[in-house]
Amino acid sequence: MAGSITSPRGQSTGGRRDGPLIVTEDVALLDDLLRLCAAAGAEPEVHHAVPERRDAWEGAPLILVGDDAAHRCRGAGRRSGVLLVGRDQDDPEVWRRAVEIGADGVLCLPDAETWLVDRIADVVEGVDRPALTVGVIGGRGGAGASTLACALAVTAARDGRRTMLVDGDPLGGGLDVLLGGEHAEGRRWPDFAASKGRVAGGALEESLPQLHSLRVLSWDRGDSVVVPPEAMRSVLAAARRRGGVVVVDLPRRVDDGVAEALAQLDLGLLVVPGELRAVAAANRVASAVGMVLGDLRVVVRGPYAPGLDERWVAGALGLPLVGELPVDTGLLEAQGEGSPPGAVGRSPLARFCTAFWEKAFAGEARP
Repeated sequence: MAGSITSPRGQSTGGRRDGPLIVTEDVALLDDLLRLCAAAGAEPEVHHAVPERRDAWEGAPLILVGDDAAHRCRGAGRRSGVLLVGRDQDDPEVWRRAVEIGADGVLCLPDAETWLVDRIADVVEGVDRPALTVGVIGGRGGAGASTLACALAVTAARDGRRTMLVDGDPLGGGLDVLLGGEHAEGRRWPDFAASKGRVAGGALEESLPQLHSLRVLSWDRGDSVVVPPEAMRSVLAAARRRGGVVVVDLPRRVDDGVAEALAQLDLGLLVVPGELRAVAAANRVASAVGMVLGDLRVVVRGPYAPGLDERWVAGALGLPLVGELPVDTGLLEAQGEGSPPGAVGRSPLARFCTAFWEKAFAGEARP
């Protein structure tokens, strides 16, 4: 049977469709796929066979071929992003049919519904490479972790990277305050505390305050709100799908919500002052964080106690050394004038952050 069913809203600006192409004559399967597309916010184009228009097949961001239509898709141009969808997990021929049409994989419903909704939503959002996600943790109170987190985010944004700064410490006073944006309009953590499942990355980004060319998710001035693990997982996953850079300022304690954040980091930076008590405290923090995060590195901040330097501190903690966080004598003065940490491009702190990002994006920061 020839023909197609095309939603008039299935075309995005510039003639590019952002929804998947569905090829099937199975009415029940089509109903399920349309339901999953609706859940992902996608408008699909539906055909009963390979579309006559070559660009419809080649230009679709994702193609879902029903098992009933696999034989009608033989000979279509080979491309990535083709999935064969069926219901019979015990059919020994399903993989042969998938190979014949060059499918990337086989999905069986209803088991794969959650995965498929996420995949379709990724297509709608234009997801490419996840954001490089860096967590900053203080080895002890007052180590300067929040200052470094802000400086890293400000520096990344100044270099033109899409950047989101996430405040993961409800008792930290609010990173929006440190950035001078406590009165800026936008949503805060309490608005997302009930989030479960998938959060749209674009909607998240647009809802947050924009300060110094970056988006900030911080706390309001009300009572402290505990972020459930499900909300932390959903919100950070949405932030990462937007690409670019995500910087997360984390507390020293590891509860369920913090563990969810740690699990999504590419690497963590443990900020440790160069003194014995700080090293002892940081060792306990590193032990707890290391149970979740596989790549934890140390940033050492002077001045140092007699006999200590940055290499001694890193060696005592048994962690890779990122470098020495320089003393920035103009930091307090700059903040008093409304400039956040890292905003002065030639400052020692900004130079440290710039060097860090250069190495990170050269591939050294990703596991």
